[in-house]
Amino acid sequence: MPPTNDRRMQALLPDTHETIVVFLIGMRINRWWKIHKWLPVVRAMPRMLKELTANPELGFLGAEQGVARTTLMVQYWRSKDDLYNYARARNSAHLPAWRDFNRKIGSSGDIGVWHESYEVQRANIHSLYANMPAFGLGKVTQLVDARRHVKSDRPEQLPGKPSPA
Repeated sequence: MPPTNDRRMQALLPDTHETIVVFLIGMRINRWWKIHKWLPVVRAMPRMLKELTANPELGFLGAEQGVARTTLMVQYWRSKDDLYNYARARNSAHLPAWRDFNRKIGSSGDIGVWHESYEVQRANIHSLYANMPAFGLGKVTQLVDARRHVKSDRPEQLPGKPSPA
């Protein structure tokens, strides 16, 4: 288990990144008893993550995942182009998995899949991690002390402190 950091931290993007892409992806198992339908879909993501992690030139920065009836994975990408190029690459693990999903599940209703992507400007990113190990954007960029890296255009409002008039 990674160690927790007892200071308030925030993620700091490298100077080379003016934007970052946040990609949310997941699935929902609608018919639990059809394990033969959803298990192959569940097994496809680790293959893709292994491929992406082994090839940093693809632009994948990292991910976090939560699992329940509807799964949620938050991925971080260098750019929209990197994300789209990977999704369409004939030699990637994604394209065969997507084709397999469409062939075996299609519109049967057994499993739902979803994704959303957001391109976020550096100036619009806010992150805070308190008593946490490296996580999310802070895990794929750089964690810095939040109290020492307050943005001059939007100072942090600490709990219990009155806002400036």
